[in-house]
Amino acid sequence: MAGAPAARARADYDYLIKLLLIGDSGVGKSCLLLRFSDGSFTTSFITTIGIDFKIRTIELDGKRIKLQIWDTAGQERFRTITTAYYRGAMGILLVYDVTDEASFNNIKNWIRNIEQHASDNVNKILVGNKADMDESKRAVPTSKGQALADEYGIKFFETSAKTNLNVEEVFFSIARDIKQRLADTDSRAEPQTIQINQPDASASGGQAAQKSCCGS
Repeated sequence: MAGAPAARARADYDYLIKLLLIGDSGVGKSCLLLRFSDGSFTTSFITTIGIDFKIRTIELDGKRIKLQIWDTAGQERFRTITTAYYRGAMGILLVYDVTDEASFNNIKNWIRNIEQHASDNVNKILVGNKADMDESKRAVPTSKGQALADEYGIKFFETSAKTNLNVEEVFFSIARDIKQRLADTDSRAEPQTIQINQPDASASGGQAAQKSCCGS
C-alpha cells in the first residue's frame, strides 16, 4: 500500500475517461475519431476490424484528462457490440449522418441498447455528422436533432469530420461533463469512506449486522 500514492503521482493524467462511439455503419465514427485524435481526415472508407481505440490527453480546467476512445465501426451491422464495451464506457457518443434519415431514426434503438447494457449514470451526447454536406442532401434538419436530444435530456452537436466543425467541441463537452460527475462522486465518497471504516475497527456489532444482512 505504501507504494500506491507514489505510483499515482507518476501518472501522466488526473482522470482516465473511456468514451464509446456508436451509431449506424457509414455515419463517420472512424473519421470523427481520426480527426480528433490525429488531427487528420481521411475520405477513404476504413472498416474497423474488431474494436479499435485511440488515446488523446487533453487539459480541462487545469486537469489532465486522458481520453480512451473506442470505435465500434464494423460491429454495428451485426449489433455485436458487447456488453463489456457498454459497461466500461463513461461516456457514449451517439452518431448519425444528417444526410441519412435511417441512421437518425436508428438512434432510438442505440439508446435502447445503452439503457440495457451501459451503466445507469453513463453520459450521452448526440452527434449529427456530415454537417458540411450541401443543404440539398440534408435529410435531418438541425431542429429535429435538437428535439431528439431534448427528449432524452442530452447535449446535441452537428459536426463535420471533413471540415473539423465542432469535432473538438463534442469531445471536450462530454469530457467536461464526465470529469464533473467523477469529481462530484469523489467528493461525496470521501467522508462516507471514513464513516464506514470507523465502526469496523471498533466492535463486532458491525459484523453481526453484516451477517444477518447476508443471511436474509
